[in-house]
Amino acid sequence: MTVTHEPDQHRFVVRLPGGSGVLSYAQAGPGRLDLQHTFVDEPLRGHDVGDALVRAALDYARASDQQIIPTCPFVHSWLARHPDQRDLEAPDR
Repeated sequence: MTVTHEPDQHRFVVRLPGGSGVLSYAQAGPGRLDLQHTFVDEPLRGHDVGDALVRAALDYARASDQQIIPTCPFVHSWLARHPDQRDLEAPDR
């Protein structure tokens, strides 16, 4: 599954024959990404599209030396299931 980063639109996108998935974000100050909203089309739910989007966003944050603010409930719950990735969370969000 390929995740495309579209920085001009502030989002990560997966496009598949059955639909698409999007994780949108905003720059929340220097070195901070607010991961705001994840949406996956119904036919793709349960097929790890959301997981791929979050992993891509976290990889981007890590590579660009940024912390994240998990405003999106899906991202927040994903981090609860993957505590090894919580080091990217901004401490004073």
